[in-house]
Amino acid sequence: MTLTADEYWMIAVGALVNASCGVLGCYLLLRRLSLLGDAIAHAILPGLVLAFMITGSRDIFPMFIGAMIVGTLTAFLSQSIHRIAKVPEDASMGVVFTSLFALGVIMITRTARDVDLDPGCVLYGLIEFVPLDVVTHFGIDAPRAFWSLLIVTGLVIAFVVILYKELRIVSFDAHLATTMGIRAALVHYLLMAMVAGTTVAAFESVGSILVVAMLIVPGATAHLLTDRLDRMLMIAAIHGVVSSAIGTLLAVYWNTSVAGMMSVVAGGLFTVALITAPRYGLLSMWLHRTALTVRVVREDILAMLYRWQEKGSGVFIGSDPSTAGSRVKKDSRPLSPAQVVRAVGGGLTVRFAVWRLRRRGFLRTEHDAVTLTHSGLRRAKGLVRSHRLWETYLAEHFDLPLDHLHAPAERMEHFVTPQMRERMAADVADPTTDPHGRSIPE
Repeated sequence: MTLTADEYWMIAVGALVNASCGVLGCYLLLRRLSLLGDAIAHAILPGLVLAFMITGSRDIFPMFIGAMIVGTLTAFLSQSIHRIAKVPEDASMGVVFTSLFALGVIMITRTARDVDLDPGCVLYGLIEFVPLDVVTHFGIDAPRAFWSLLIVTGLVIAFVVILYKELRIVSFDAHLATTMGIRAALVHYLLMAMVAGTTVAAFESVGSILVVAMLIVPGATAHLLTDRLDRMLMIAAIHGVVSSAIGTLLAVYWNTSVAGMMSVVAGGLFTVALITAPRYGLLSMWLHRTALTVRVVREDILAMLYRWQEKGSGVFIGSDPSTAGSRVKKDSRPLSPAQVVRAVGGGLTVRFAVWRLRRRGFLRTEHDAVTLTHSGLRRAKGLVRSHRLWETYLAEHFDLPLDHLHAPAERMEHFVTPQMRERMAADVADPTTDPHGRSIPE
């Protein structure tokens, strides 16, 4: 697909909008104020109309000032209603931004009767027509919106660089920031003012509704991919640029709304991250839970076989007759593979766990009998030792009834390290016998 110069300019304008909004949106996300970004994006509409009515111009500077004033007022009113009237924070934001947005719609509708001020442009944006309004600066012919957004993006970058430390501390713990001498309230209102200003700069391109997606989605995507703030800001900016480019290409191909398609692509990228993110993605969490489940089942099988052999012989025995101190009683009956599977609950997970234990050399199957290998025996002893030491520890330090000891110990045995085992052994009166009278293996 060959793009025209106008379409390249649409990509550039969209990239500036998405990147600047995405960077600020990271701080809104970390402070759990994404709804406040939505509120400001809608509530500043009266400020835009009022600035137009006073100046009679749609130049970015007066509208930028009007939006910043009303945006800061929105944040102030929301916090004040929440604090004074004891209204829930989300409800106070809903009251303020819906009221101001409705007022702005009425104002713009009445004003648009006599002047060239299109409500659709403010609400939905007209990025397709941005390349038609070209101005020259520094010998370069570029859309007016590009120059405006370039300035705003520069202000956002400067704002983040200058106040990076303050923004980071306030975003994670406003109370800590106050104790360190940082004026958290001032930083908060400066951030809200920057959100308002960036939003108004984006109105001509993507409107007040679609800009909400630009404020929230890139930061949410970045938050899924990293826990470091600096990387989160960079990923959010890259996300904005990529969604702008892909969204423009798809919009041109399908002959549909460019700003709308950018938002759809941003949502698609978020969905991909939601599924494939290395730590917080659905796929990785499923794999982690599955691996943990299989590990627990494997260890349950080892501990069960140890207890079965212990019960059958009356003393601890192993599958390796050469193991020092072990003996095999003639009337002990090893379990078959099918019996092992049934004993631990059955199902594909248990069958897979048995297969993995064989592959790793913990189990051996001979003549339809499952026995522990030397390494499997050593691992099983550690699990049973952890279980019985934990029962002993709970009985001595928490005075629990005997019938309340097994369930918590059964869960904990899978997460007790060798170091924890030795600390528990040193902290109980008798590390050789559990509260039920069973021997604790060495």
